[in-house]
Amino acid sequence: MASKVQVGAKLETKSPGLPYAALILGWLIPGLGHALTRHWIRAALLFVSITSMFVLGIMMQGKLYQANLGDVLEMLGFVGDLGCGGLYIISRVMDLGHSAIQLATADYGTKYIVVAGLLNIISAVDAHNLRIGRKPAC
Repeated sequence: MASKVQVGAKLETKSPGLPYAALILGWLIPGLGHALTRHWIRAALLFVSITSMFVLGIMMQGKLYQANLGDVLEMLGFVGDLGCGGLYIISRVMDLGHSAIQLATADYGTKYIVVAGLLNIISAVDAHNLRIGRKPAC
C-alpha cells in the first residue's frame, strides 16, 4: 500500500530584521505595518479608514475609555480604544473624549472609536503575518 506523507508548511522569513516591527508600528500608526511590508495601497486604505473612523467618533463626542478594573465592559472598551495606538495616545494627551455627552450621536461615536481600534489590531496582526511569511502576499 502507498503511504500518505504529510509535510508541514514551512514558514519563510521574508525579512531578517525585527520580526515584530510590523506589528508594533502597525499598532502605533494605522497602516504603517503594511507600508513596512511594501503593500502601499492596503496601507493607505487602512490609514484612511481607521483614522477617519476615529476622527468621526471624536467629532460625534464619543467617549474614550480609561483603564477601569472594576467594570468588565469598561475594560473591554479600553482595550478597543487602546487598539488605535497613537491616535488614542494623542487624544488622551489633548484631553479629547472626556466632555459631557450633549449629542444623541455620542454613543455611535464611542462605537466608532472602539471599532477603529479593533480594526487596527486586526490590521497590525495581518501586517505581522505578512512580514514573517505566514501569509502569502496577494
